[in-house]
Amino acid sequence: MTHIITSLCLRDGGCVEVCPVECIVPGMPQDQYPWYYIDPATCIDCGACIPECPFEAIFTEDEVPDAYDAKADQKQAKPAGTPGFTEHFEGSNHHGHAVVMDTVKTLTAGETLNLRDDIQPNYDYFEKGPGYWDGWQQHAK
Repeated sequence: MTHIITSLCLRDGGCVEVCPVECIVPGMPQDQYPWYYIDPATCIDCGACIPECPFEAIFTEDEVPDAYDAKADQKQAKPAGTPGFTEHFEGSNHHGHAVVMDTVKTLTAGETLNLRDDIQPNYDYFEKGPGYWDGWQQHAK
């Protein structure tokens, strides 16, 4: 089992800092892989990343909700081209560096999401996508 970072992630990066096995990477290119991803082959299931996420976007795989009730003004990110995900988001990460995303949607309070749809993209990122790439550690800071 691994932990899963869901589409509620807005690239804070605090999870990277606390991971003892360095298995969390920011998706690249960002428009195709908008959140952070956890390498399932490396994750030791320690859970250190969960409390570090300010967006409450990280779950153990078996606890990823299929009926998550969104909070008012909570945001969700999806790959470019996903219908309805065209809002611009500007914030800052764990280190105060700018985070800019253009594939975001603002959720309404009580909107129900199936976050289990985010499990397979996490595996695909390391099996079919870029996985680890040169400079990912610096990019997360």
